[in-house]
Amino acid sequence: MAKGKIFQTMGREIGVFVALIAVMVVFSAIDEHYFTMANLIDIVDQSTINGLIAIGMTFVIVTGGIDLSVGSVMAIVIVLVGRLLTEQGMDPISATIVGIILGFALGSFNGFLITRLKLQPFIATLGTMSVYRGFAYIITSGWPVLNIPQEFRTMLDGDFFSIFRISILILLIFAFITHILIKSTRFGNYVYAIGSNEEATRLSGVSVDFNKLMTYGLCGVGAALAGMVMLARLGTGEPAAGQGYELNAIAAAAIGGTSLAGGKGTIIGTLLGAFLLSALKVGLVVVGVDAFWQYIATGGIIVVAAYFEVLQNKIKGTH
Repeated sequence: MAKGKIFQTMGREIGVFVALIAVMVVFSAIDEHYFTMANLIDIVDQSTINGLIAIGMTFVIVTGGIDLSVGSVMAIVIVLVGRLLTEQGMDPISATIVGIILGFALGSFNGFLITRLKLQPFIATLGTMSVYRGFAYIITSGWPVLNIPQEFRTMLDGDFFSIFRISILILLIFAFITHILIKSTRFGNYVYAIGSNEEATRLSGVSVDFNKLMTYGLCGVGAALAGMVMLARLGTGEPAAGQGYELNAIAAAAIGGTSLAGGKGTIIGTLLGAFLLSALKVGLVVVGVDAFWQYIATGGIIVVAAYFEVLQNKIKGTH
């Protein structure tokens, strides 16, 4: 009975985990170097930036929304934090806090457009995607921010006891906090309720607008963390950074079982989805497949994940 309940509540996560193992087995059979500790750590490492964005995106999608501006939020945070570090001499901790606050503010502005001006999430974030990107170019006049201090780079992407990068730890901590937030708090219950039936949730006395705005703010925080990890990893801040990352984030969330129609999704599933996407991309590189095929694979995965959701609903409807 207990096993059946676990499978019922975490069936999608278990399915993604099994798929992750299957991908690893297939690529390991093709190339023995794939299934090594160094490569497995590299797979997790490669998923940190996408995973951070996807976790924030999960909150938004669960409410029935979408955020296409996450890549541009990354860009603004990258160039602004980069300039604070290099030109203003700000210490790494303060600069990181500013970056998180900025990400939350930019995400919350998306939420304001959606909740107060009643714009569709797709249209609102499509607009801010362009606006935020423009500001990133204006801040730097189109030039990259160079010579990021080593202290900042070590703090966010240095080695953790020579085992793995600190950015992996940041991803896991962010995943843990947001998992508790969505599963064990009243706010999390409201997020699921809004995605399942927004009008009924509003009539029950819940402040739908406030809670939706907070989800977009959290999405901005995830994008900001991802941007600062990228800044630390590369050592330069490009205003063009983050383009196309919204697609990867949506793919990771969809793979992990987040319903694009809203009302369903978990942080654990999204995290596994990010790992699976990374394992697939690294595997394609290892076996020598052209990197351009990664775009086809990512788009195909979104379609398959969405169709799997349709099939699940049809199966439930027959019972």
